[in-house]
Amino acid sequence: RGIGILPWLVRTSEGERYAASWTTLVPVVEHPVSPPLESQPPQIAEVLHAASGVLAVRKPAGLATQAPSRFDSMERRVRDLPVVRDGTGYLGVPHRLDRPVSGVLLLAITPRAARQLSRQFERRQVRKTYRALLEPRRCDATRITGEWQEWRDRLAKVPDEPRGRVVGPDEACPEARDATTRVRLRSMPDASRLGDAAVEVEFEPLTGRMHQLRIQSAVRGLPVLGDAVYGATLPFSEGSIALHASRIEFLDPDTKQPVVVECPPPW
Repeated sequence: RGIGILPWLVRTSEGERYAASWTTLVPVVEHPVSPPLESQPPQIAEVLHAASGVLAVRKPAGLATQAPSRFDSMERRVRDLPVVRDGTGYLGVPHRLDRPVSGVLLLAITPRAARQLSRQFERRQVRKTYRALLEPRRCDATRITGEWQEWRDRLAKVPDEPRGRVVGPDEACPEARDATTRVRLRSMPDASRLGDAAVEVEFEPLTGRMHQLRIQSAVRGLPVLGDAVYGATLPFSEGSIALHASRIEFLDPDTKQPVVVECPPPW
């Protein structure tokens, strides 16, 4: 556990602009690595959708999408499925979820499907929806409503650390990339208990930056429950945070028709 500087931003009088403040120190906590395979019983991947060379599976929190072969991972579990093991053995991974995040994950069992999905992700044709529980802070939680609103920031990776940060509006940072997320409220705790209960929100990321939803929430004083890397103080469950990929929409590689796969959150 080390000490990192979290780029908290404060809202200006314009209402939607933020200025960087680099004075808040929070502990940087790594999520645990999956144990070696020999120490675990075999695990079976849950398939949510299978057609046209595309597999949609339920990824549990605490499990890496990919990992070295001697460690458990979602890729390893999917390779053990008969549809992969008894077929060509090909498995493409055009989509990834952070280790502590749960939800629907798209994979490909043919090179053609892998190319098609990768192209759709690059062109932002894949529509992703997440649900999250956030730690509320009285001044910020009430700004989220049931109507869709957009969060816009510039994000950059922190050198030599597995986390990102928000780049201030006047900061020169060639590595910074625009990040845009649509967000709306699903449920709000009683106003008198904002410090004790979680706010449930729905996210639609329009860009795909590293830890985008986690950073954009934390910088507004609403870290994802359990996400100590970005300043959360309340626990969720071991090895996980309260961020879940609940829905994904893409085009079938063969029919070109929209496909929607849903995966309810664990709460």
